[in-house]
Amino acid sequence: MSTTILIVDDNEDIRFTLKEICCSADWNVIEGSTGKQGIELFKKMHPDLMLLDYHMPDWDGIKTTKELRSISEKTPIIILTVDERQEIADAFLQAGATDFALKPIKAPDLISRIRINLKIAKLMAGKENVFVEKGIRQATLNSIKNYLVQQDSPSSINEIQQALPIAYQTVHRYLYYLENKGEVEIISQYGKQGRPTNTYKLV
Repeated sequence: MSTTILIVDDNEDIRFTLKEICCSADWNVIEGSTGKQGIELFKKMHPDLMLLDYHMPDWDGIKTTKELRSISEKTPIIILTVDERQEIADAFLQAGATDFALKPIKAPDLISRIRINLKIAKLMAGKENVFVEKGIRQATLNSIKNYLVQQDSPSSINEIQQALPIAYQTVHRYLYYLENKGEVEIISQYGKQGRPTNTYKLV
């Protein structure tokens, strides 16, 4: 069965580049130039994954993500942005995004992220109790908890992300969820200079 990727970006040149990358991986592509148009295309075409720009007129990426999640809880959404601020990542993850790719886009990285997200979505398709709550997948939650329970010492987000096929921002969101549930403890490790490094362990 062929795979269809929905690209939503108001920059025509970027859409062209993304289309070329997707076509090189033998994926079908549909394009939208606004968030609203992207949602309409999603309703009609039911793509397997959405590549979504953050900064767009009218509907920005966050609003578009929320609109898509009101239609589909399972479709992967990869956010494209030049903004590396953690608060932006947190806002998107809370809205329901599944992954991030920083601009300028690098083809090998983007293709890898798309394949991983498609694989996870396929594994989750048709299974009951896929979501613990909106945006939190049971299988992903179990993967992170299973990793942590096997560790003798607290782990950083980077260590968890490298051990599992899960994006850094996704690991951060799930750890935030587990902390709020009282299942994970954050331990701050202070070096000689700079910000402390947070590590995590199951309570």
